[in-house]
Amino acid sequence: MKRKSFIALIACLTTFISNAFAGTIRSYENLDAGWNFHFSYDCRKKPVLQQVTLPHTWNATDVFSGQLQYYRGAGIYNRSLAYNPAWKDKRVFLYFEGANSVADVLVNNKFVTEHKGGYTAFCTEITSYLIPGSDNALTVQVSNAPSMEVLPLSGDFNVFGGLHRSVWLIVTNKNCITPLDYASPGVYITPATVSTTQATVDVQTKLSLPLSGHKLEARTVIRDAANKTVASMQTLINNGDSAVQQQFKIDNPHLWNGRQDPYLYQVSVQLYQDDQLADEMVQPLGLRTFKVDASTGFILNGKHLDLHGFGMHEDVKDRGSALLPSDHKGEMALIMESGANAMRLTHYPHGNYFYQLADTSGIIVWTEIPLVGPGGYTGTGFINSPALKAHARQLLTEMIRQQYNHPSILFWGLFNELKLNYDDPRPFLTDLQALAKKEDPSRIITCATFLDTDYFNTVSDVIAWNKYYGWYGGSFSDIGTWADDMHRQFPTKPIAVSEYGAGANILQHQETMKAPSADGNFHPEEWQTAYHEANWAALNARPFVWGKFVWALADFSSAIRTEGNVDGLNDKGLVTYDHKIKKDAFYFYKANWSKEPMLYLAEKRANERTMASTTVKAYTNLTKATLYVNGKNIGTVSRDSIGRVIWPQVALQAGKNTLLVKAAGNGATLEDGCTWILNTPATINHSSTK
Repeated sequence: MKRKSFIALIACLTTFISNAFAGTIRSYENLDAGWNFHFSYDCRKKPVLQQVTLPHTWNATDVFSGQLQYYRGAGIYNRSLAYNPAWKDKRVFLYFEGANSVADVLVNNKFVTEHKGGYTAFCTEITSYLIPGSDNALTVQVSNAPSMEVLPLSGDFNVFGGLHRSVWLIVTNKNCITPLDYASPGVYITPATVSTTQATVDVQTKLSLPLSGHKLEARTVIRDAANKTVASMQTLINNGDSAVQQQFKIDNPHLWNGRQDPYLYQVSVQLYQDDQLADEMVQPLGLRTFKVDASTGFILNGKHLDLHGFGMHEDVKDRGSALLPSDHKGEMALIMESGANAMRLTHYPHGNYFYQLADTSGIIVWTEIPLVGPGGYTGTGFINSPALKAHARQLLTEMIRQQYNHPSILFWGLFNELKLNYDDPRPFLTDLQALAKKEDPSRIITCATFLDTDYFNTVSDVIAWNKYYGWYGGSFSDIGTWADDMHRQFPTKPIAVSEYGAGANILQHQETMKAPSADGNFHPEEWQTAYHEANWAALNARPFVWGKFVWALADFSSAIRTEGNVDGLNDKGLVTYDHKIKKDAFYFYKANWSKEPMLYLAEKRANERTMASTTVKAYTNLTKATLYVNGKNIGTVSRDSIGRVIWPQVALQAGKNTLLVKAAGNGATLEDGCTWILNTPATINHSSTK
């Protein structure tokens, strides 16, 4: 989506929401447009200003400048806010979806609040700071400078500075459902018990009631997808109450069942004051049961479901982490096309819109706080300081409360790749686990380690490992041996693979498999494909591995990387950094995961060949496929257990060769093809193999 189109869409949505709520209940105004930006080091009387529209980051392109040290400092955002006379006797809040990493907010040059953490939202009331009848100045200074008090302390990804998510103005009546409970919706919906015959749903609504002496009532309605009321309740609120608790019964509930049937109810909580509607909050409700068994894996609504999908950063070429709704939709379209049913959102909470897409698409989500260790690099992800620990607790509380009502989220993650060569993080991780269970006893606590020990087995309900056999040393077959060994050592601990992958530059190819150096400049696409074929075959044969998460959905920027012939890029994605080109390995997984009929001829980009007798391979989820080379039928071959159709020792002619594969089944007739050039020794173009 073009940025102008995005602004127009936001304007339309804002007008619709504002008109719908005007004069009665809360209104939302999008504040993404109209900002001036300059770096804080430019403190001249007339600094150089950039007109920007949010979401915005100042690091969208400088991470590829060839410098290891991209700009990590402070920037200042300014805009005016015209006072609306309708705000008289109202309350006005600023809601920031994400400011990376530390934000200081001022209104009319007066300090209002500071928030630490770039990946969770925060909300602050500005009612008393506004000047009626005039334009009011909003100033936000944002810093992504490294700090030992702000997570993440380390990590193989870039920390994009700026107001990289949207900003909203919220206007409510004096008495309202509070937006100030860690920037949550203020409504917490818990499916307490769920079966096919009845569900019990607890609804807690937190309130802000500065005005006393009024009759207050919470009226809550649960509606099904057809907008039919299935449960309702009215509860009187005593003056001075900070919350109201309600419990509902739903007979014969329709369950949220992942991709198969992502059915959603809607919960509307209305606050009435003296029998007049004062505020309303609407939230999704998905009814489901879930657990993980150490022997049989993940179980959703009483049935085994093999969880498989990707890890993913918020990072797109030319935008960094300042993603538009169209970017999130594009990511979800790729996920749905692949056939994935789960996602690990790494290594921090992602924007709220993606969770909404996961709810409606049936994608099961693991989301985590940015307590990120260095993995194989130097440094630490944790120090035993009171400030850092308080910050981690804050982020965990914010993540859980802000995303509490999303039925897609089944796993809260505590950390990624912490090590033990600095302060031991395990006592604090035990504290975090207790906090997560206190905030949300219903969900599963997980973590991602890369240490093949039991060091972290007690700090979470389930555990997962990041493993790269066949890329960072070892061989493809090691993944199966490792999984069996972990299962044998820890038979009662549910285990998963939170990351596995290999790099690939789509411009680099090889005809004969030879292991490249992960740190080198040659990352042939064919090695990535072979890596995933072997690793998936091993993991898929082991149902006790409750989750298999490919690293990663798409290439992403990392300033410390100098490999694959592109500096500053982690190329383990199955889609290119611009999210436009799917690598061969993407289609391999599509052949294994997707139910939509598909056929893909592999190695199209490796179109300059040197071997007159070669192997041709296609991926399909149909039973068999036929290959034609230069119009000649080479033969029909059945699909193997991992979606491959392979024709060995296919003869090519010198010069141009036209390849075509065809397959039919499940009501579909499919074909795919490409052209290969067989070069003689005197005419070989070596550029494609360097």
